[in-house]
Amino acid sequence: MFIEPRPCGAYCLPEKTVLRHEEFEEGCKAACNGPYDGKWSKTMVGFGPEDDHFVAELTYNYGIGDYKLGNDFMGITLASSQAVSNARKLEWPLTEVAEGVFETEAPGGYKFYLQNRSLPQSDPVLKVTLAVSDLQKSLNYWCNLLGMKIYEKDEEKQRALLGYADNQCKLELQGIKGAVDHAAAFGRIAFSCPQKELPDLEDLMKRENQKILTPLVSLDTPGKATVQVVILADPDRHEICFVGDEAFRELSKMDPEGGKLLDDAALEPLLLDPSLFCSLHGDASIRPPQLCSSFDHLFSILQHQSLLSSNGSR
Repeated sequence: MFIEPRPCGAYCLPEKTVLRHEEFEEGCKAACNGPYDGKWSKTMVGFGPEDDHFVAELTYNYGIGDYKLGNDFMGITLASSQAVSNARKLEWPLTEVAEGVFETEAPGGYKFYLQNRSLPQSDPVLKVTLAVSDLQKSLNYWCNLLGMKIYEKDEEKQRALLGYADNQCKLELQGIKGAVDHAAAFGRIAFSCPQKELPDLEDLMKRENQKILTPLVSLDTPGKATVQVVILADPDRHEICFVGDEAFRELSKMDPEGGKLLDDAALEPLLLDPSLFCSLHGDASIRPPQLCSSFDHLFSILQHQSLLSSNGSR
């Protein structure tokens, strides 16, 4: 998920949701930050540790003001009465699309579906929905090649719910009429698997004449573990990253300094250009308005009362 403005952790995120924050001086050789060569950052956010929760990777490219969205990413669904309550308190637009289910939109245009209920002792993120042009063709790819299990399938509505485990966030494939348009948002979905499986996965895709966007490669993170990844594309060119689990578990450890690193990165342009400062709600706190707008409302709404646990990882 790509964002336009620079996130500002002290004001925009509940501290417990900042799992880690990393800055990079040049573009990722696996195009993790899209087709950009300059400085960028990523911030991992979620309702608990990456080992057992769904986590969003929010990518910021310095100097890029916006991203054109397509019809490929259809939304994230989560069960949280707290999120619904937060949205109402903030007077953030909510549209009830089904009984107890509300659609809302982050400033960058990404859709979220909030179920007005809470699941005790589990990750509130239920599913991520992607558009597909041919449901059966996509099911063949995701299930027969990538080994996902079908949990639900509705031929009439042209949708299917897939997953690797009962207690994990699910992937929903929703058939649409016409082609899937990725525009210029450059998002991808990622899974971890044993590192020894990565060469076999790459070989399988070669034998099946499937698209490999990035062959097996090692990616460095300054001061942290080096991970190996293979990046694929499904029939609709949805990008899929498989990362070696052993090194990823080391890389993805929750960083208690994540919030501070995020704040420091957000404050850097202010130190270079004091004209960016502005007052916040009439008090003495200051921040640049454009740097925080996307995260401000999104994570005020999505703030959960506790770090929840249960979902296993793959």
